[in-house]
Amino acid sequence: MIKLRKIEPSDLPFLYLWENDALAWADGDNHNPLSQQDLRDYIESTTGDIYKDGQLRLIIEQSPITTDQSPITVGCIDLFDFDPRNRKAALGMYITPEHRGKGVGRQALEQLEAYAFGHLNLRLLYAVIATNNAPCSALYRSAGYQPSSPLPAWTLESDAVIWIKKQ
Repeated sequence: MIKLRKIEPSDLPFLYLWENDALAWADGDNHNPLSQQDLRDYIESTTGDIYKDGQLRLIIEQSPITTDQSPITVGCIDLFDFDPRNRKAALGMYITPEHRGKGVGRQALEQLEAYAFGHLNLRLLYAVIATNNAPCSALYRSAGYQPSSPLPAWTLESDAVIWIKKQ
């Protein structure tokens, strides 16, 4: 079982590792290392209010196996390019390698969708997925997203596809 929560200053070490994972850069828009100060400034400046920030990053925590353990931080999930007028937003997600393929991404996606469609009253969510990222494409397909627009030569490594889900 997982839960989503707002970013806290104690998340800095995780964000530093994830944002500087060069293997993940091919699937995202970040192509350079970020300093701890960059990330500290981000954590301090974000309000957690998507209407003010235009984006929302949430930490994904997995429940502990026993009550004497703390939750385990296993990734983050984002809503960005938030457009309240047209009621849409983009999705992004990072799951730590050791927690991939275990249903964590699907659970996080379902919780974020419930918030986005239910609370924010969005009508459309979308994700840009590299065509060479088969596990991610499979996740979105299994969650009811439909491939929409092809994006040829989207990155140096791959084409991409926009996956959409309508409310």
